[in-house]
Amino acid sequence: MPRPPEWAGRAALCWAVAYTALGLAGALSGTPLFPLGPDPGPPALGWAVAALGALATATCAAVTRLGPRRPLGTALRALAGLTAIAAFGLLMDVITLMFGQGVDSRPAAANHALAAAGVLLLTATARAGRSPSDGTTIPPPPAAAPRPLQLTACVGTVAFLPYIAMKLNWALGGTFAGMTGAEMRAASERNGVPDLWLTLESWGLDATVLLAALGVFLLWGLVRPWGQVFPRWTTFLRGRRVPRPLPLAPALIGAATLLPYGVLGLGYCALATADVVTMRRGDFPKPREPLPGGPRPDRGSSAGTGPRD
Repeated sequence: MPRPPEWAGRAALCWAVAYTALGLAGALSGTPLFPLGPDPGPPALGWAVAALGALATATCAAVTRLGPRRPLGTALRALAGLTAIAAFGLLMDVITLMFGQGVDSRPAAANHALAAAGVLLLTATARAGRSPSDGTTIPPPPAAAPRPLQLTACVGTVAFLPYIAMKLNWALGGTFAGMTGAEMRAASERNGVPDLWLTLESWGLDATVLLAALGVFLLWGLVRPWGQVFPRWTTFLRGRRVPRPLPLAPALIGAATLLPYGVLGLGYCALATADVVTMRRGDFPKPREPLPGGPRPDRGSSAGTGPRD
């Protein structure tokens, strides 16, 4: 099997060394590289990052010397999968930065970004060993995806609609599930939402609705012919084929971020319903529950139902 291009192997090797150094720096200095919800995770997880980087370093060094033989290619893909787990949370970091809010933890954000870069480099190195095309193959013309994939895009679009309707209703000052738009805005201010986010809400537009619309756009761009060729208004790029990584990268990052939230959230709700765990109090507690960061309501007040002890 031919060796990968120099840029792929060397770039992946340099990344692996840098990622190993990041893990060692976090573990030795006691700096958490992974968040656990709103709290920082244990700094000892830095040793896991260092171990992953060391394995990647050894594998990339072997690939650059011997070429991407099948066992090494399999190892590169496995390392890319593990590194993708470490990149979880990158989308949230990007969103907060887009709307003018700083990330919760700079070391954790650096870990997310570096891990995401590693996924790309490890995958590129694993793919580089494939036999190159002789350049005579003509790419097929843009065509719609098979019907099952288009039905999947329909399902994804429909899944976005309830969320979009709910958030727009709140942004326009309506009430949903007993919560008013004013209450949601007050909760956003308490949670430190950036001014740009609040400005959009004052205009009746929730920022996450824009992201949901982007998700729908990506869904259909992946399955329809118009998503495979740059449109006319892109002047210098019009008529050219859209590189596959351009729409796939944000789609995969979004899916890899939201899927664990959905799966873990459903599991958490199921355990809370079965009284296995206690649901953490949120921004809108019941009348007898304390407000976040505030005192417990007086049981003899209007918030309670019984007399004072």
